[in-house]
Amino acid sequence: MLLTVCTISCRYAGHLPVCTACTTRQVTLLGLLDLFVAFNCIDHDHLLQRLEHGFCLGDVVLWLIHSFLSDRTQQVAYGGQLSTTRPLLFGVPQGSILGPLLYILYTAEPEHVVTQHGMCLLQYADDSQLYLHVTVSNTSGSAVFCCMCQYRQ
Repeated sequence: MLLTVCTISCRYAGHLPVCTACTTRQVTLLGLLDLFVAFNCIDHDHLLQRLEHGFCLGDVVLWLIHSFLSDRTQQVAYGGQLSTTRPLLFGVPQGSILGPLLYILYTAEPEHVVTQHGMCLLQYADDSQLYLHVTVSNTSGSAVFCCMCQYRQ
């Protein structure tokens, strides 16, 4: 966790939450999360259920996403040798445009955890930033720590 104190001048203070906090003499408590191999752990059936029920996607869209995720294989090349081809039963492709979007939709639910703790969330794929603006006298960081622990679950 980082405690940031704003000592820089912000040209666009109205657009940056940290700079806005600085203009009101607050500090920002920041928690950075990088979920290791997160893209590889997504269960396809669970993802499709979340997309159907949480985002009300229709049958055609769900079928297209299922088709995008299905019948994927991997093979490893090492020392001039190729391994046998193995099916990929979990995960979303990282080198695609759709992969990070599917990951964000899959992990949209934890945003409720963050807001319960009165914090804000910025997310790009598997990198998350949890932050909270507080007065200088209230910089214990316990809210950030509790939120990060619950968010990881």
